Amino acid sequence: MISHKPFHYFHSMKMITILSCAFITLSACSQDSTANYWLGKSVGKLPSLEYSLGDDRLGAAKMGYVDTNIVFKIVDSSANLYQVQLSKAHSAFISKSFIVRDTSIKEKPFYLTNSWKVQGLDSTFDIISINLDEKLPYKSWMEVDPSRIMLDIYGVQSNTNWITQLSTAKEIKNVYYNQVEDDVVRVTIDLVHSQHWGYSIGYSNKNLVIKIKRQPPVLLLQKLKIAIDAGHGGDNTGADGIRTRASEKILTLKYAKEVEKLLKKLKVNVVMTRKSDTTFDIKDRVLFLQKENPDVLISLHLNSSSNILVNGSSTYYKHIGFRPLTAAVLKRMLELKMNEFGNVGNFNFTLNAPTDFVNCLLEIGFLSNEADEKRLIEPKFQAAVAKQVVAGLNDWLKDIKK
Repeated sequence: MISHKPFHYFHSMKMITILSCAFITLSACSQDSTANYWLGKSVGKLPSLEYSLGDDRLGAAKMGYVDTNIVFKIVDSSANLYQVQLSKAHSAFISKSFIVRDTSIKEKPFYLTNSWKVQGLDSTFDIISINLDEKLPYKSWMEVDPSRIMLDIYGVQSNTNWITQLSTAKEIKNVYYNQVEDDVVRVTIDLVHSQHWGYSIGYSNKNLVIKIKRQPPVLLLQKLKIAIDAGHGGDNTGADGIRTRASEKILTLKYAKEVEKLLKKLKVNVVMTRKSDTTFDIKDRVLFLQKENPDVLISLHLNSSSNILVNGSSTYYKHIGFRPLTAAVLKRMLELKMNEFGNVGNFNFTLNAPTDFVNCLLEIGFLSNEADEKRLIEPKFQAAVAKQVVAGLNDWLKDIKK
């Protein structure tokens, strides 16, 4: 016998099906050719997620770098950016140059986290390996007091019933997670030491690996590797002085060499991003530094403003865990009787963006201000700045020991 269902029954079942498709992240329903999104993967040099369509001279505010070959759900498009759906409630933006369409991706109704492993890698790093069903997007950030690394993994549900922790891990105190939303897993990593020394995140097959740098056993400059970045260079000239027309790219190299000279006298292991007036792409500098793996990066620049009265020194950081170094360096710069322009956080400069190593951007003074410019071009002042930078590094290390 054929059952004759009333019309409202079929209408209700159709609505249930539609709603089910709408609320499953990367669901099997999306295989329908009428879907209003498509799937792609991240590619290119340092792909990064952005919070919004807002923009300034340094670009939109960055959520953070992500690995390549991560699966993204593209739901909208602007002139240069794609909007990507990270989870039911979260979206972000990514440059079109960082995404390629991939029709070979086979969607699943849901994605899971599986077993985790926490261990020491060698004498320098601890690692956490989180097994996933797919290479999914993520966001990380630092917290202080207490010192933590936080990680949100998007588009995933937890099936993690095993977190194996080995005693070889020395910097990781605790690791745990919460399913904070239906399709967002939040990982909390408590650290042993109060100072963040850096971490990197990437995929090894479908294992999301967080590689955490341990605090050096001896907190002396002579036991650290310090990277010095002379801002700009080559085709990227930077700012010009208003009176002498002094070039930022030339002056930053002079300051960098003064810092290098002083550190080498102290038997410190120093790496320079450039030693001459050469063009060195800013992203290539990040990749170079990630390979060199310094403990600290100091990036030297000279500021400029349309207001010729603006002057003074300033330091910059993006990640709150790196703020102590920037505060220590600025405090020493003010001893040179430079006015204070400020200690600036959440700064969107490319060399402040890496989480891999402690970093500090120092804007020594303003080339657009006549009084600052007069000091900035003097060799004696350049040597004095180098001494203050090194003193700031030492102050920071002493504070960590307390």
